[in-house]
Amino acid sequence: MTAGRICTREVDLVDQNESVQVAAERMNSRNVGTLIVLDEESHPIGMLTDRDLALRVVGKGRDAIETTIADIMTRFPCSISEDTSIEAALTKMRSGGFRRLPVVDQEGKLLGVLTLDDILELLCEEFTEIGKLIQKESPASLAQL
Repeated sequence: MTAGRICTREVDLVDQNESVQVAAERMNSRNVGTLIVLDEESHPIGMLTDRDLALRVVGKGRDAIETTIADIMTRFPCSISEDTSIEAALTKMRSGGFRRLPVVDQEGKLLGVLTLDDILELLCEEFTEIGKLIQKESPASLAQL
């Protein structure tokens, strides 16, 4: 299984020059906690989370209208290709302390975002399938294992 197959393709975007007030309103209206920032060529350069708003704006008493996304966004130190295995993506997430990674095409343009929730959903589906297979087995055949 690859990152490109399970990543979230519908991604909410924000321009780095917009105010955090605009970003907060967008998060509220779309009921999301993360907005992705792209450069002019559609390469992911950062993200803004509701946590960023709480800690870097409200927590520091900054003006939400005067503060821009670029001032507080988390910059992406890395991304993954759509062909990256889930195992490799998870390793990169764990080593970097990331909960989300942008998934890019061969030109580095954003295709989607792989989240820990995407991976957990895949694991739940796999465990459900394993459970169904086990239920089909007879107690005698399971005892032989």
